[in-house]
Amino acid sequence: MSKSRDQIWDEWQDLVNLTPKELENWLDTDESQSVGDSDGGESTGHKSGRKIVKIKQTHKSDLSDAQWEQMGKVTGYIKRHLAQGGPDDDMANSDWRYSLMNWGHDPCK
Repeated sequence: MSKSRDQIWDEWQDLVNLTPKELENWLDTDESQSVGDSDGGESTGHKSGRKIVKIKQTHKSDLSDAQWEQMGKVTGYIKRHLAQGGPDDDMANSDWRYSLMNWGHDPCK
């Protein structure tokens, strides 16, 4: 069963805690570009981060079907990643946190 747009919106509001500017600044860092799966190019999470910035700059009533779909993917990824748990030491400088931040969530915030 798929989630309603209201459910997706509520999860998005709870989980995506970086502002567009914070996320843009993060995506420009070496740390952001050092994590995630890729085939030698941009990682999946980094690409998602760029989409998240655009979504966050779009009014809810103007979101496209593709953006709603992306929002569902983002919240699902964040929830799965958080469920795995982070490192016991130095979470602030961990690949685990860096990956989550590419997807718009800072667990230290």
